[in-house]
Amino acid sequence: MTISEKVAYLKGLAEGLDLDTSKSKEAKLISVMIGILEEIGMSIEDLEESTAALGEELDAVSDDLSDVEKAVFEDDDEDDDCCCGEDDDFFEVDCPNCGETLVIDESVLEEGVVQCPSCKQKFALDLSDECGCGCEDDGDGCGCESHDHE
Repeated sequence: MTISEKVAYLKGLAEGLDLDTSKSKEAKLISVMIGILEEIGMSIEDLEESTAALGEELDAVSDDLSDVEKAVFEDDDEDDDCCCGEDDDFFEVDCPNCGETLVIDESVLEEGVVQCPSCKQKFALDLSDECGCGCEDDGDGCGCESHDHE
């Protein structure tokens, strides 16, 4: 039973008591209270309808955003020329002293020297990766499909 139905039932009970609002202060009070409850019930129903409509619109926006995310992020995956999936702006290197894996950017790579934040030791970077893709070279080439190795 909805709130409006409950208020209508309450109003029917009050009318069934045949209360005379002109003679009784209590009857007048009950009548005014029932009128207020009717307004509150209608307001709540309006809010519930608005909430349902907003929920549907939010679902539609969420679906549209999902489509945009697929279009944007799938394009990034397709443009990845490197076999190892590394980001072009960041590189991973292992500290030769403590073995900690460090993520460095291109500016640190250009400097050629890194200080490990874990053990505080400095070490030179091995720039033997001639193709610049960031992949590990096992002697047979790095395995990138984007360029040929001899």
